[in-house]
Amino acid sequence: MLKSKTFVKKTRAGGVMKIVREHYLRDDIWCGSDMCAECKQESAVLQRDSSIESNLCSYPHYVIPDTNVVLHQIDVLENPVIRNVIILQTVLQEVRHRSAPVYKRLKDIIHAKEKQFYTFTNEHHRETFVEREPGESANDRNDRAIRVAAKWYSQHLEKSRAEADGFRVVLLTNDHGNKQKAEESGLLVYRCEEYIKSLIANPELVDCLALSNDDKNDITSSKVIFPEHLPLSRIQAGIKSGTFLQGTFRASRDNYLEASVFVQGEGDDSTEVLIQGLQNLNRAVYQDLVAVQLLPRNQWVAPSSIVLQDEGAAKDDNEEDKEEEEKSLRMSAAESARKPTGKVVGIIKRNWRPYCGMLNVSQIKESTRHLFTPADRRIPRIRIETRQASTLAGQRIMVAMDGWPKHSRYPNGHFVRSLGSAGDKETEQEVLLLEHDVPHQAFSQAVLSFLPKMPWVITPEELARREDLRHLTVCSVDPPGCTDIDDALHCRDLDNGNLEVGVHIADVSHFIRPGNAMDMEAASRGTTVYLCGKRIDMVPELLSSNLCSLRSNVERLAFSCIWEMNHEAEIIKTRFTKSVINSKASLTYAEAQMMIDTTKNDDVTKSLRGLNKLAKILKKQRIQKGALTLSSLEVRFHIDSETHDPIDLQTKELMETNSMVEEFMLLANISVAQKIFDEFPDCALLRKHPAPPPSNYDILLKASKSKGVEIHTDSAKALADSLDVARVDGFPYFNTLLRILATRCMMQAVYFCSGMDSDFLHYGLASPIYTHFTSPIRRYADIIVHRLLAVAVGADTTYPDLMDKQKQSALSNNLNYRHKMSQYAQRASVAFHTQLFFKSRGILNEDGFVLFVRKNAIIVLIPKFGLEGTVFFDAKDKAGPTLVFDEEGPTLKVEQHTFRMFDKVKVTISLDASNIQHQKIRMSLIEPVIAGVSVPGPDVEPQAKKPKLDR
Repeated sequence: MLKSKTFVKKTRAGGVMKIVREHYLRDDIWCGSDMCAECKQESAVLQRDSSIESNLCSYPHYVIPDTNVVLHQIDVLENPVIRNVIILQTVLQEVRHRSAPVYKRLKDIIHAKEKQFYTFTNEHHRETFVEREPGESANDRNDRAIRVAAKWYSQHLEKSRAEADGFRVVLLTNDHGNKQKAEESGLLVYRCEEYIKSLIANPELVDCLALSNDDKNDITSSKVIFPEHLPLSRIQAGIKSGTFLQGTFRASRDNYLEASVFVQGEGDDSTEVLIQGLQNLNRAVYQDLVAVQLLPRNQWVAPSSIVLQDEGAAKDDNEEDKEEEEKSLRMSAAESARKPTGKVVGIIKRNWRPYCGMLNVSQIKESTRHLFTPADRRIPRIRIETRQASTLAGQRIMVAMDGWPKHSRYPNGHFVRSLGSAGDKETEQEVLLLEHDVPHQAFSQAVLSFLPKMPWVITPEELARREDLRHLTVCSVDPPGCTDIDDALHCRDLDNGNLEVGVHIADVSHFIRPGNAMDMEAASRGTTVYLCGKRIDMVPELLSSNLCSLRSNVERLAFSCIWEMNHEAEIIKTRFTKSVINSKASLTYAEAQMMIDTTKNDDVTKSLRGLNKLAKILKKQRIQKGALTLSSLEVRFHIDSETHDPIDLQTKELMETNSMVEEFMLLANISVAQKIFDEFPDCALLRKHPAPPPSNYDILLKASKSKGVEIHTDSAKALADSLDVARVDGFPYFNTLLRILATRCMMQAVYFCSGMDSDFLHYGLASPIYTHFTSPIRRYADIIVHRLLAVAVGADTTYPDLMDKQKQSALSNNLNYRHKMSQYAQRASVAFHTQLFFKSRGILNEDGFVLFVRKNAIIVLIPKFGLEGTVFFDAKDKAGPTLVFDEEGPTLKVEQHTFRMFDKVKVTISLDASNIQHQKIRMSLIEPVIAGVSVPGPDVEPQAKKPKLDR
């Protein structure tokens, strides 16, 4: 049956166009029930033997949720208890338009066979399709379509009474009007909350219920704490007129009463608006898109140097404490230090997600209302209702936010699921991955289906398409234990007296073809994430550790960049080719270094010596051009092979061979960048490192000035040269400290599409153009670069998305996000393992240096462990010492002693586990000795038992 709708539309040119929309209705859309004899379905989704047991519905039944139930109660629907659910096409379409994340979760549930969720195409069924009536809103029409489909199901199952055996259909809706109309038409209908509360033997499901508006009013005080948010219409008008600014809300990690709003301007232009105080923060949550109004200039303030954590009682009325804390923020700042300051007037878009954290169990016995403290300090505490508080105490749990009324000090939310016991290594790793949005689920069958069949061999046809380089003395040099070997190198003498140098990169793009499920998964993950003792792969292990890994003595497909160079490392010729290689050795940095240093003279050693000699020249040339040699302390854990606990902690030692590999990877990346940009000036995926704004260097200049050293920051070359000569007599570590600080001044390097930007400079490498080509097993950017290069050298065909600069730009944004989150996850993993290490060590005494000076604390770096910690000088429970903070220095005078950046100190280090969720390394001052502040160091430091390390 065909329904058609005709209407006319005015075109831009002023003409009139007739549009006919055809809508096909069918009789052969089946109900999906295994008890129906009428429908000729091959396999039924809805099963008679898996009905939900309920006090309200003592009979077997199917459930039909309306759109709002799906949107707000998706956590409940995901629970394994909820089965035999009919998702109407009307509901699916509405959810798709209103929330992409919920739509994706709903699709995942529908695809999970054990959940028995059936999609019924009611919009194309002749008996359930409804037309919109004159004067009827789209929302009312959809509600009516849901009621009609529910009615049809009831009558349809009624006909199969013998089979259906009293089966009923239950409609779930929280809309009063919809419920009333459904009851009037004889439907069995309940509010979602009353239905879930009626389920037998599953009381924990009640905790997963998102609060409805009625419940929200229930649990707030009548006192208005926050200003009303403006409606969207007023916000949009205000942004248009320039009264308000639109930006992303970024809460402070150190001070819960402070945040900034990042306002994107024209091009790369952007400003930050400072927000201080609860009223001005006005219920905005980290990453929300907000509208802010600037305050008059005389009310502008400077960012606070104080550290404040929200440790107030779980009440809405601790006004006095709150006012005291807000007062402590306001210090008389110099005019120059003040920043544009504003207040949040409305929320444009909430960017909430489920949060990991722990429950603060209420002191009131029998209370079901408790505060949840998120692991991320930038997120406010959330008030939830749960009846299983005693079970959840001491567990890491997930909670979702439902809303933040103006009467409530904290937002309201609901329990989602428990992750396990706090402090447990597996649980903490799960929290770490969830909080940093690292996709870590097992690869789906759809992804795995695109893996090559084993046993895999290089076919003669493939070999014919490639250059055969199996005879070359190729070897790889990597960290110990590395199984995903992306790159290998070779160097040999040519007959004309020059050298041939090759960088051979795993040909991952041969296995991952554009647009298939494996490609989309890799693009979404963006990068492999390396945690301590664990790796979250971007591509399945069969590729990452086997077929793509350039292991020794096996034939592998590669993409090779080959140069002809003279002995001064000047490039005479460059060529790129798809190849087949056979690596002669997989070495660690230490093994390669030993081979170079010995008197051996085999082919691999000769190749390594040639590479090392050229690398030294390349590095010297790079530094002369102004490339920066910065420093950041990386630590390495030695892990016990049985308990997997860290048993030793040391900073990573870098060898000549580290630098050797790095030089050739940089050279390959630069050569490839130039090639793909020459071929595809509009859609090359490149990587740039913007020069920092001069203000970024303020702290570096202050630190060097305090030690009588001058640093020039006009250009990368000036900075590199002045860092090279920066020395202080009797202070050998000074130069390393300066380089660590200079690293903190840098901007983040980012991927971008060449057609969307004009500034290509890589500031840190002093290179006019750069990309990533050398690690396609662990970075998706490199796979795209491989595809571009393959098209450029005629080794592969192109595809539309590769040449679409808008899509390349959107992909770059995701890759930048994933890369940043992966770095944060790695740091969090190191921090957690550092805590485990100190847990078993008791109290240690160590020398350190003051890295930063704050208003009430100093931040100390311990070079031996690559560890940073804070020494606080104010105590909440007792009178602290006299503190005088000078921002210009910056200096902090504690009683009679003045602390400056880079001062040498001695501290005790121990693990403070008083807050199980936010365990931290606690440092206390031993030297310099300040009466009432310093602690006496233990006479004899306990010797940490040195276990035997597994090699």
